[in-house]
Amino acid sequence: MKYKLIAPIKPEYSTIEQVLTNRGIPRDEIKHYLNTTDEDINSYTLFGEDKLKAAAAALISCIQRDQRALVIVDCDCDGYTSAAVLINYLHDCFPYWVENKLESVMHEGKQHGLQDHMGLIKDLDIKLLLVPDAGSNDAEQCTELVKDYDMDVVVLDHHLCDIDNPNAIVINNQLSDYPNKALSGVGVVWQFCRYLDNLLGNNYADQYIDLVMLGLTGDMMSMTSIETKHLINKGLPEERNPFIYYMHEYNHFSLGDDLTPIGVTFYIVPFVNAITRSGTIEEKELIFASMLKHKAFIDIPSTKRGHAAGATEKVVEQAVRVAHNVKARQTKAQDRMMDYLERLIRINNMMNNMVLLFLLEPGQVDRNIAGLVANKIMAKYQRPTCVLTKVEDNGVVSYQGSARGCDKTGISDFKSICEQTGVTMYTAGHEGAFGLGILKENIPLFLEKTNEILKDTPSEPVYYVDYIYKSNEVNPQNILDIAHMSNLWGKDIDEALIAVEGLKVTPDMVTIYDKKTITIKITLPNGIAIMLFNASQEDCDKLQINNTGYVEVNMVCKCNENEWLGNITAQLFCEEYEIVDNNKYFF
Repeated sequence: MKYKLIAPIKPEYSTIEQVLTNRGIPRDEIKHYLNTTDEDINSYTLFGEDKLKAAAAALISCIQRDQRALVIVDCDCDGYTSAAVLINYLHDCFPYWVENKLESVMHEGKQHGLQDHMGLIKDLDIKLLLVPDAGSNDAEQCTELVKDYDMDVVVLDHHLCDIDNPNAIVINNQLSDYPNKALSGVGVVWQFCRYLDNLLGNNYADQYIDLVMLGLTGDMMSMTSIETKHLINKGLPEERNPFIYYMHEYNHFSLGDDLTPIGVTFYIVPFVNAITRSGTIEEKELIFASMLKHKAFIDIPSTKRGHAAGATEKVVEQAVRVAHNVKARQTKAQDRMMDYLERLIRINNMMNNMVLLFLLEPGQVDRNIAGLVANKIMAKYQRPTCVLTKVEDNGVVSYQGSARGCDKTGISDFKSICEQTGVTMYTAGHEGAFGLGILKENIPLFLEKTNEILKDTPSEPVYYVDYIYKSNEVNPQNILDIAHMSNLWGKDIDEALIAVEGLKVTPDMVTIYDKKTITIKITLPNGIAIMLFNASQEDCDKLQINNTGYVEVNMVCKCNENEWLGNITAQLFCEEYEIVDNNKYFF
C-alpha cells in the first residue's frame, strides 16, 4: 500500500485551508469559494449575442407559426436533464405549443448525436430541431437537414469540437468566449432559458436549477469552477423537480435529510445512467416523463407487484421504482461481464501490457454498458481499460467501444495518450472517458506504443492524503473538521483521506460485530474509533485479534462524525490497511 502527502502540512493553515489548497483552490480565494453568490454566474451574452438571437428567432418563429419541433434527448444524465430543462421551460412559456407541437425522441442504446435519428427526423414534418447536450460535431447531418429539408437546427452543447458546423445555430461554451469550460449541456440550456426570460419578460429559468445541479453532477463537471460549484450548491436544496424529490425520498436512508454532491453522485445519478444504458425505450420515456412537471403526476396503470385490478399510480412513482429495478438488472449484467473479462485477463496474461485492451466479438458484451464495465475493470486493476467490439464495414475490420483512463496512477487524459499513438480511427468524448476505434491491423502497434508511453507508470495506486499521523498523534478535531466538509466533495474536490501509520493494535482495542457482514472496530486510546466494514475472516486473522500480542498497521482512512445519544466523536472509516509488523506478546 502506497500513500503520500498531497502537499507538506502548513501549521498556520486551518484544516479547511490545508484541504482546499491541496485541491488547487488558492488560500486567498477560499472565503469566496465557500461563499459563492449569484454574482458568480457568468452572463449568457458571452455565448455570443448573434448566436443567441438567431436561436431565439428560430424558436419563436416556429411557435408563432404553430409548426412542429423535435427535441433529441441525449443518452446520459446530462442529456436527460438538458432536455427536461428546455421542455419544462418552454411549457411554462408556451404550454399549448409544447403539448401539441413539440415532440422528443430517445436513443435506443448508448448512442449520441443525430446519426441514428436521421430517418425519423426526415420523416417528421418538423421545422425546428433542438439538440441539447449534443450535435456540435454533427456538421454533415446538420447541413443535410438545413439545406435539403428546410429546417432550423439549434444546438445547445458543451462538447469539444474540431469540426466547423456552419449550418446549425451552435451555442457552445467551448466554442465561444464563455469562460467556464466546466459547464455541461444542462448549464448551456439553462443559460439559454435565462436569455429567453430576459427577451420575453419572464422569470422561469431558476425553477429548474435542481435539474441543472443533477446534470452538472452527473456529467462530472469540475467543482473547482466557482460558477459550477455555485450552480450545484444553488440547486441542491431546491428539489422542485418530481424525479429528484421522489428519488431523494426513496433513498432517504442513504442520502439523509440534505442532498450533497457526493450523495447525488452515488444515489441518484447512477439510476439515470442505468436507464440510459439498460432500459427499454418505454422505461426511458417513463423516467424522462417523470422529469417533466406537466407529465410527472399523471395517473397511469399501476405496475406494482400485487396491485389491484384497475389500480393506478403517478408517473413519477412508477418511474422511481422502475429506475431501481433497471439498476438492479444492469448490476447483474455488469457482474456477468466482469467475470468474463476477468477470465480473459488471466487466460491472455493481459497484465503484461500497460493498457487492458479487450477485443470482443459481437454479442459477447452488451455495448450499452461497455463503458460502465471498463470503469469497473479500471478501478479494480488500476490500468487504463478499453472494452472494444469487432465491427465489419465493407470488408474493413475494426474494434470500437469505450475507453477509460486511470486517475489514481496519474493517467487522467488517456484520450490524448491514445491519440498520441497515431493509430486510432477516432477518440470521441472526455479526457478520461471516451469512445475509441482502432483498425484491426493497428492493434499490435497500439499496444506497443501505449506500453512505451506508459512504461514509467506506477503499477499500484497511490493514495494521496491530506494528513499523515503517527499512531498516538491522531487529531480528533482535524477529523471532525474534515467530516464537516462533506458538502464540498465532488469532481476535482476529492474527499479527503488521512493516513495513520505505526498503529499497534492490541486485542483490547478490537471489537467485532458479526451480523450479516463482519465489522471490525479499533478504538484508539484517545477514543477515536476506526471502522473496517465488510471485513473478511482473513482480515480478522491478519489483525491477530485472538492473540495476546499486537499487530502494527498502516491505514488509509476517510473521516466521519459519529453521533450517539447526543455525544459527538471523531471516527475513521478504513479504506485500506497493511501489516508492517507483529509481535505475539506485547508488554
